[in-house]
Amino acid sequence: MLAAVLAAGVGGLTLTDARGLLESFAPLSGDAWRAADRPRPDRVESQYGEATVRYDEYGVPTIEADGEAPAYYAVGWVQGYDRLFQLDLQRRVMRGEVSELAGEATLEDDEFHVQMDFAGAAEATWDLIVDTPAGPLVEAYADGVNAVIDEQPLPLEFQLLGYEPDPWTPVDSMLMEKQISWDLTGNFGELRRAVIRDRLGEELLEALFPERMDHDVPILFEDLAYDTLESADGIDLSNGLEEDETAEGRDNVTADDASTEESGTDGDEGDDPETPRVGPALTAWLSRFESPTGVGSNSWVVSGEYTDSGAPIVAYDPHLALMTPALWYEQHVETPETSVRGATFPGVPFVITGANDAGVWSFTNVGADVLDCYTYEIDEENERYRYDGEWREFDREEREIAVSGGENRGVTVRKTVHGPLLEREGQTVGVAWTGHSATRTTEAIFEYERSEGIEDVLEATRMFDLPTQNLVYADADGRTLYYATGKLPIREVDGEVVSGNRLFDGSAGDGEWEGFTPFGESSWEEGGFVPFEEKPHAIDADVLATANQRVVDDPDHYVGVAYATPYRGARIYDRLEERVDSGDPTDLEFHRDLQNDVFDGRAPELLPDLLEAIADRADGDRLDDAIDVATADLERAAVTLEDWDHRMDRDSRGALVFARWLEHYRRAVFEPTFEDTGLDDSYYPNDWVLARLEADHELFEDRSRADAMVEALAGALEEIEREGWATYGDWNSTRVIEHPFGVEAPFLNYEERPADGSLATVKNYRVDSAVGASWRMVAEPGGRARAILPGGNSGNYFSDHYADQFQPWLDGELKPMNRTVDDGDASGDDPDVTFLEEEDG
Repeated sequence: MLAAVLAAGVGGLTLTDARGLLESFAPLSGDAWRAADRPRPDRVESQYGEATVRYDEYGVPTIEADGEAPAYYAVGWVQGYDRLFQLDLQRRVMRGEVSELAGEATLEDDEFHVQMDFAGAAEATWDLIVDTPAGPLVEAYADGVNAVIDEQPLPLEFQLLGYEPDPWTPVDSMLMEKQISWDLTGNFGELRRAVIRDRLGEELLEALFPERMDHDVPILFEDLAYDTLESADGIDLSNGLEEDETAEGRDNVTADDASTEESGTDGDEGDDPETPRVGPALTAWLSRFESPTGVGSNSWVVSGEYTDSGAPIVAYDPHLALMTPALWYEQHVETPETSVRGATFPGVPFVITGANDAGVWSFTNVGADVLDCYTYEIDEENERYRYDGEWREFDREEREIAVSGGENRGVTVRKTVHGPLLEREGQTVGVAWTGHSATRTTEAIFEYERSEGIEDVLEATRMFDLPTQNLVYADADGRTLYYATGKLPIREVDGEVVSGNRLFDGSAGDGEWEGFTPFGESSWEEGGFVPFEEKPHAIDADVLATANQRVVDDPDHYVGVAYATPYRGARIYDRLEERVDSGDPTDLEFHRDLQNDVFDGRAPELLPDLLEAIADRADGDRLDDAIDVATADLERAAVTLEDWDHRMDRDSRGALVFARWLEHYRRAVFEPTFEDTGLDDSYYPNDWVLARLEADHELFEDRSRADAMVEALAGALEEIEREGWATYGDWNSTRVIEHPFGVEAPFLNYEERPADGSLATVKNYRVDSAVGASWRMVAEPGGRARAILPGGNSGNYFSDHYADQFQPWLDGELKPMNRTVDDGDASGDDPDVTFLEEEDG
């Protein structure tokens, strides 16, 4: 194994000296050998008291203790032992400290994170959390992580990079909350719309980027069975839909209602020469740090009326970054206060999604608009900005970014009353983001763990400030719940409520969120945010599914426009409806099978026109000398596509041809117009829009829609032959699932394997962006539960659990979420760890 590691890794390493690395691997000595021989101790001293950790056959720990403090000290220890490098790298990213390891290559990334001051927001959040019941447990968790740093051999990555991590702090755990939230809600869409409007014009903007996709499968619609529930304080929590409204024919926020026009073209605030221009240079830089395009998830719940056991079932698979090691960490915690099992992000003590004895909870992204951008009049010295009729000095702080192998970089952090001011090439924009305030989400997640039913979860959800998520929950009493979590801002301009999908004049105070205090504690109830009772929700729905589609056709308040295409949501609802109508009950196996559905709804929309175009060419009606592929090859491809079942299976030839054709067709349609105006493919419209372009659309003025389709197929066939691909999995592989330093040390990556699914299938896998099902779970409240990770529970390269779930995940399998303590025996080979009361001295 050592020889293979050296052969695969040393040649590619750039972050450390090769000779030093070889010395690290010197036989029976060196830091790397200590990382390889890193046995887990069976006894650990704890100042918090006794606890026991047992591991199952997949390396999933069950922590048992008579109190919460010793339990969460042990949680910190096991997370630190299994994922220490991941913990440290995540906080370095958010603090802007990666260049200290990687050098100048990551300077721009660090500059963004320093200017956004996520760390300052985390400090404000910890000041709010420290005195809550969750605060002491976060501190115990940090002490557990630090015990690993202080007392255990460091994992391989630290040895290869030649550094030791700083102590973990409670603020770092709050920083993980900010990272999760930013990954789900960080969106500069209004800046891109301004650039597109400037380059393509208003008419093409509205045609290619509609704020409402014309489908009929929102999350909430009238055919669902909704009841109401009075919360503990007597508030009527109805679903917010009028009785006479129907799902058909209702409009969301229209372009006119959304007030998306800016003050001047391309986002420039008028003609004042002192006003810095918001344009493509700034937008392109900021777009690098947004939520990855299309990041989302699936979740659904069916009531006990439609299950074999009579208990509700919740299914969940969040589509987030796929990486080595896996994004999530699975853990079980048993104390007198709770028995909770599920997944969390390394660095977060509490189970974010999972189950306790009373219920099951899960989250998908709403796509809500919780970030606004502001332009200002700024003086010539770049020292002051105009606000509320007067000049104000920026809140300034000078910081320094350490750079390995280069000169340190100084960064000026500037803030306005709205939040950070970001600058690129003389272009500036102010940013207000709900995550920049002190938030209580950590406390909410802690209370979910201890909840005893739907009313407890509702009360905890009031504290779930960020991110905006579709909470889907079911309890052991048979109740079901959907709620849109997080703070939803209310914007006004000249006394009228407007949407947030526009640039605001910050100097005039337009679009401000009343009560919002960046880097402090906000007064969320002062009128600047949608009241909790008025956010979209549903109580006791029999069937409900979320796939990041719009929440409701006609919301009482503006939510956002960054919704996913409806392909996944439509497929899930279709299959659930079909099963319910059949009269057959669902079980865990049915829901596991639905999670693995790879039907691609784009295919039946697009293929008939492509096949017709090929037939016309074969009949001689359309001949184009520019198409080099023989008509016979096109006809063979047509037969393949005609026989294909529209499923994105790894062994399918039809799926391969369709996927590569669609990529070529997308480029053929959009590239000429977008490239001519300096816009790259990151600005392209989504596939829902592409599939609905009429043959007479202006994008087809120079070439017919049919010709574009056939030429794209010809290009795809040439590419497939050139690359030697035979089936979909040859291209749609796991090669993109990488360790953060997998380019330099490729042996740290998982093995490349073929994969099923696409960005439009329920079994979600996006080979272009390394996004997919980062965790799958199917569970009954208080009953059976199954789950899987895309890799393993350990981040230690030499562990048996580094990648032991990877192939089962690819194959769509689930493993039991066992409570090993309840079984009285740990079924894995890992030794138990006992935490003993620390002796005096």
